[in-house]
Amino acid sequence: MTWREALWPVRMERVAIVAPARSLDEVLRIVADAGIVELSTPPDAPLQAVSKTAVVRSEVAALAGWMPARVVPELSGQVAPAGGAVVPLARPRGKEAPSLLRSEGLRGNLASLVNTYGTTPYADIDPTPLAVGAYVLMFGMMFGDVGHGLLLLVAAAGLYRKRPRWLSRFHRAWPFAVGAGLASMLFGLLYGEFFGPTGVVPVLWVQPLADPITLLAAALAGGALLLAAAYLLGVVNRWREGGWPVALYSPAGVAGSALFFGLWLILLGWYSRLGWPAVTGGVIAVVGLMLSFIGFFADAGGGASGTAQAAIRLFDTIVRLGANVASFARLAAFGLTHAAIGSIVWSATTGLWAATPVAAAAVFLLGNALALTIEGLVAGVQALRLEYYELFSRVFQAEGRPFRPWHLPSTSKETAPCSSG
Repeated sequence: MTWREALWPVRMERVAIVAPARSLDEVLRIVADAGIVELSTPPDAPLQAVSKTAVVRSEVAALAGWMPARVVPELSGQVAPAGGAVVPLARPRGKEAPSLLRSEGLRGNLASLVNTYGTTPYADIDPTPLAVGAYVLMFGMMFGDVGHGLLLLVAAAGLYRKRPRWLSRFHRAWPFAVGAGLASMLFGLLYGEFFGPTGVVPVLWVQPLADPITLLAAALAGGALLLAAAYLLGVVNRWREGGWPVALYSPAGVAGSALFFGLWLILLGWYSRLGWPAVTGGVIAVVGLMLSFIGFFADAGGGASGTAQAAIRLFDTIVRLGANVASFARLAAFGLTHAAIGSIVWSATTGLWAATPVAAAAVFLLGNALALTIEGLVAGVQALRLEYYELFSRVFQAEGRPFRPWHLPSTSKETAPCSSG
């Protein structure tokens, strides 16, 4: 698989399953056992129901379907001994192919982050690597602590090895635990946190509680970069979905991207006290507003009512854009909360140590256990919320059709003939 192929969902081929009418059932059993062909019937339809949908001409039967292109030769070899063949067909105009993200290896474990949100349209970029990277970075910023990150790596090892046994059901989550642990350790080093402000590691960047404004500014800037990447992906997806008109006028395409980048250039010009970025940004933002209005006006059907609807939707787009950027302030807010809990636990530990070391150790262990479980859960949920609502809402504008290969029902008695005697 080349790097270009890795950017998209699994490439699908429109095929015809062809067989002599007398051996159609045998060929279909082979197809069902392979479990790699989507037919027009329900994915668990019985054999007889599927056979009745075949087109028969001159003792030759055929059924059309979809399957991954890379396994067409393999299935062809499997059905050949029974007289069958797999014939590639031209893709029907206007008919979307089913979508399937890669399920093998590490990529398959990570794809659940995208599949939980919805089915990626076949024409869209597969955002799995970028989505996972954004998720673990946001988690780490909210959960920055070297010690807690190390414990997450220990948990990841347990998930990978399925030890203890009850963790086996969560085995596929081990890459997320590894990424979250490494990101937490990275931000823990930047914050100088090791089970709280213990002084074990130096502060490489900023202490959250000592300089919350810097942390807030970094969170907003990081959110802006993630939104910029989401807008760029959105432009590519809109182009592949509907060509240049959709890409140009969509609020998740060129129109929305121009408004976003224009506003940030205006902000940059104001902050740096330079005129040319502000003027350039103003022109780009106005172009984005005009393109968005035209798109909204066309969707509304034109006329006076269309103008009113377009104006309202345009205002809503601007408000939502500001709210989306502000949402990333939670990266700083929950990072501060995690640091505050660590500071409280460490202060209580040091305060009790001289008089009652046992109580101090208990406070340290219980406090960190509380921070690890509650704050870990909160950071995981908030990172997922930002991923889905702020980023994926720009990457995706339509729901794809999931690939559902046909197979015989598990209780079916048709898979093998019943012998008598």
